[in-house]
Amino acid sequence: MIDLPGLRVFCEIVESGSFTGAGSRLGMAPPMVSKHLARLERSLAARLLNRTSRNMSLTEAGRLFYEQAKQALDMLDAGVAALSHVTGPPRGELKISAPVWIATPRFAALIADYRQRCPEVRLNFYLENRMVDLVAEGFDLALRMKNDGSQSLISRRLCNVSFYCVATPTFLAQAATQNRCGESYLPAMIMPNHMQLGRPKMPVAGMLLAPGQPVAMHSSDTTLSYHAVMAGIGAAFLPGWLVADDLASGRLVHTCDAEKAYQGQLFAVYPSRHYQALKLRSFIDFLVENLDG
Repeated sequence: MIDLPGLRVFCEIVESGSFTGAGSRLGMAPPMVSKHLARLERSLAARLLNRTSRNMSLTEAGRLFYEQAKQALDMLDAGVAALSHVTGPPRGELKISAPVWIATPRFAALIADYRQRCPEVRLNFYLENRMVDLVAEGFDLALRMKNDGSQSLISRRLCNVSFYCVATPTFLAQAATQNRCGESYLPAMIMPNHMQLGRPKMPVAGMLLAPGQPVAMHSSDTTLSYHAVMAGIGAAFLPGWLVADDLASGRLVHTCDAEKAYQGQLFAVYPSRHYQALKLRSFIDFLVENLDG
C-alpha cells in the first residue's frame, strides 16, 4: 500500500527543489522528510530521486511517478474541498503564475483584502513573462493575457487591461522632428524579447520607429522596461496598471492618442478538474468581484 504522507513528501520535495524546502512547507524536520521518501521508495521498489550532498534530480521513474502522484493528490484535495463548505473556510497553499507587471501597489492591496477574507489561504506567486505548463509544473492557477484554448485547461475572464505606448516628456520631445512626408518618428523603442522588427518602419500606435534606427533595448522583464522608459532610454508599450500614476502626474506621457491603446483581457486559467478546490474557487471569485480593468 502506498504511504500517503510519503506521497505528499515526495511531491513537496520536487516542487520546492530540496528536502529542506519540503520540510519547511510541511512543518517537518529534514531527517523525517528523508525517512518518508525512503519508505515510499521501498514500497515502490524504485528509486525516485538521485541525490548527493549538493544536487538532486528526478530519476526516470521519479518523473513518471510524480505526474501521477500529483494528479492523485489533487484529486484527493479536490474531494476534501468539495466537502469543505460544511467543514471550514478555504485553506491551503495556492501556487500562482502571473506576469511580472502585476507587481503593483494596486494588486498588492487586492491581495491584502483577500487575506483579510481568507487568512488560511497562503498565496505563492511566481512572476515571469512566460507561459508555464500548469500541470507539469504544479501550478494551481495562471493569470494570463491570453485565453488558453487547451481542452485540458479552463479559463475565466477577469477584466480588461489597457496597454499604452508611453515615454518621458523629454524623450518624446526628441521625436517631434517631422520627415518630409509629415510622419512622426520615435527615436528608439524598448520591446519584449520575443518581438523583432521585420521592416525598417514599424507602426507603434500611430507612431513610427525611425528608418534605420535599431531597437534601443529588448527585455523579458516588464518592470525593467518600465524603469528603462523612466530613465529616458526609449518608449514602450506598458500596462495601465503599471503606469497609471506616472501618466496622472506627468512623469510619463502618451506617445499618441490614448484612445489608440491596446485593449487586452486578463484571464484566470486553471486545470480542469471534476471538483474545484475551495481555496482556488474563493480566489478566482474574489478577483472577478474586485477587478474592473
